[in-house]
Amino acid sequence: MSPALRGTGRQYWVALRAMIVLTVLLGVAYPLVMTAVGQLTMPARANGSLITVNGTTVGSSLIGQSFTDGKGNPLPQWFQSRPSAAGDGYDANASSASNLGPNNSELVKQIDARKAQIEKLDGVDAASIPPDALTASGSGLDPHISPAYALLQVHAVAKARGIPESRVEALVTSMIQGRDLGYLGEPTVNVLQLNLALSKMDPAGDAGSK
Repeated sequence: MSPALRGTGRQYWVALRAMIVLTVLLGVAYPLVMTAVGQLTMPARANGSLITVNGTTVGSSLIGQSFTDGKGNPLPQWFQSRPSAAGDGYDANASSASNLGPNNSELVKQIDARKAQIEKLDGVDAASIPPDALTASGSGLDPHISPAYALLQVHAVAKARGIPESRVEALVTSMIQGRDLGYLGEPTVNVLQLNLALSKMDPAGDAGSK
């Protein structure tokens, strides 16, 4: 065999060994170590921050969901989430914003429709509706709404459930999450967690399982 061929063969052999070693280290060992660390130190987060009720998974604290009927109409007995532009709504496989500019006629039409729906459902004036109630988030999966939007819905939810407004308002206030690290972002309310707490409220008394 000529020296040139032997040199080429050595190069291929070195490249093959490097590929095998890197595949084992980065494709097998590293993911296994990271998975083990996640399961040992923060299993809930590593598994998607899933929320279960009586052994049944009802959602994730990281991904929003809709509280509507089969036709997409909001159910008044539940707090409503922020609008979503991800697929048909909160589709984790189609995370995205609407990509529509502020002067886009389609976006303007959507905002006007949402505004009219909220005015009718919650019995409020359009000027009091916060922006997050009318526009989708950048990911389309945001599980939070602003405290202002949550408090705006108190009257309708309390009326639909036959619960005093003061109790529903107190529940919302107790569910407000502060800024991350005390200064990042704005205070928020997780809609799924709020609705789960709401479902345990007894109209005749204190919170408790129905």
